Amino acid sequence: MLITKYEGNKTFTVSEEEITPPNAGEVQIKVAYCGICGTDVHIYHGMMDKRVAMPQTIGHEMSGEISALGEGVLGFEVGDKVVVRPLDNRAEKPSDKGISHICRDLKFIGIDSPGAMQQYWNIFDFTVHKLKSDTDLKLAALIEPLAVACHDVRLSGLKAGETAVVLGGGPIGMLVAFVAKSQGAQVIISEVNPVRIAMAKSWGFDVVSPVETDLKSYVESKTEEKLADVVFEVAGVQPALDIMTEIAGIRGRIVMVAIHGQPKNVNLFNFFWKELKLIGARVYEPEDYEKAIDLVTINELPFEELITDVQPLSNIQKAFEQNDLNPNGMKVLLDCQA
Repeated sequence: MLITKYEGNKTFTVSEEEITPPNAGEVQIKVAYCGICGTDVHIYHGMMDKRVAMPQTIGHEMSGEISALGEGVLGFEVGDKVVVRPLDNRAEKPSDKGISHICRDLKFIGIDSPGAMQQYWNIFDFTVHKLKSDTDLKLAALIEPLAVACHDVRLSGLKAGETAVVLGGGPIGMLVAFVAKSQGAQVIISEVNPVRIAMAKSWGFDVVSPVETDLKSYVESKTEEKLADVVFEVAGVQPALDIMTEIAGIRGRIVMVAIHGQPKNVNLFNFFWKELKLIGARVYEPEDYEKAIDLVTINELPFEELITDVQPLSNIQKAFEQNDLNPNGMKVLLDCQA
C-alpha cells in the first residue's frame, strides 16, 4: 500500500509498505479521500514540529470503507462506508468532568498519532461513525470540518430567526454559515477575499467586505439596529477581535472558533455594557458528527462546490505546495486510491 509521511522541512515522502492486519479493537479502513485542513498546513510549515513525532503520517478529514475487522469489534461489517472522529480520549480523568472531547490528555489522531493520508489505515473502533451505503465518499471527507461547524453552531444556541455574523469566509467559516443558515438564521459573512466573496454570494449569502464597508453600520442596517445575536470569530486576526464585540447586540453571544495561540486585545467593556457572552468551541462531540453526517446525507447544501481540487495521494507534496499558492482555494482532497 502507499503511505505518506511528513519528514519536516516542508517535505513529504511516499513509500510502499505491507498492509498490516488490524489489532483487537481496531478496524482497517480502505481510505477513499483525505482533506488537507489548516492544521495539516501548519504541520507542513513546521509550526507543530515539537508536537508531531516525525516521520509521521498525518491527516484526519477522511472517508473510506472498512476492509477488515480486528478481534472483538462489533457493530461494523467489511464494506461499511465510514468516517473517523479523530479523538483519542482514553486518558480521560475524573478531573475532566466527563467532557471527554477536550480532556486534558486528549490525543488528536493524525497529529499525535498516525493519520489517514495512506491507502489503508488501522484505527480504534470507538472513533468510527458508519455512513449510509449510498453516501458520496468525496463529500463524506467534509464531515470532519462540517462537524466542527455543527459544534460551533450548537454551542452558540443559535435559533431560527436570529442574526448570525460569521467573521471569515474560509472553509470553516463557510461551513459555519451553511449550518447556521440551515437552522433558519439570517447569516451575514464578513470576508476580504474577492473570490471568496463572489463564491459566498453565488450560494445566496449576504456578504460584506469590512475593508470597503463599515461592518457595524452594515449589520445595524440589516437588523433594525439590533446588531447580531451571535458572532462567530473564525478569521483569527486582530481586526476580527476588535469588531466582534462592536457588532454583537445586547446579550449577544460570541463564539471563538479561531485558534489564538497568544494573548490578544479584546474590548472587555462591551461585555459588561451589553452583557455579552464569550463561548469557546473546540473540535466536536459525537452528536455533532451525526449532525454533519445527516447534512451530507441529505446533500441539500453545495458541498461539492467547496472542493476546489483533488490530487492523487502520490502527489501529496505537490498538493501542499499548490495549496500554499492558492489563497482563493477552499478544500483540497487527496484521492487515496487513485
